[in-house]
Amino acid sequence: MKILKPFWILLGFIALGLGVAGIPLPLLPTTPFLLLAAICFAKGSSRLDAWFKETKIYKNHLENFVENRAMTLKTKLSILIPASIMLLCAFLGMCKKDTMGTRIGRITVLILIAIKYVYFFTCIKTIKEVKEEADK
Repeated sequence: MKILKPFWILLGFIALGLGVAGIPLPLLPTTPFLLLAAICFAKGSSRLDAWFKETKIYKNHLENFVENRAMTLKTKLSILIPASIMLLCAFLGMCKKDTMGTRIGRITVLILIAIKYVYFFTCIKTIKEVKEEADK
């Protein structure tokens, strides 16, 4: 539907902005927002999709994942660590009352953390970071 195209484009730019902001900010994950931006641009505009795939941001942060289902260790950790911190905050927030519901919540959070790490290190290949050589 053509009516949704502006929505996807707007959401794509919001995700792109958050992804770019996440590059220098340690608690804001870059890769998930850039993946969302790629999906939104693909749904919203073929021109924006082509433009985004030619940007340095896409090539540095997403190209290996999209083409090879692989990430550098640095990229994996930049996703896993902030997400784990957020989940641990939820875990600690549930420690104030000791009820059956909070026990189930804490167990669920720990299971989510474990699943996340198992998935990232068994289903997504880890590749070495490629250093771009300076032009001579």
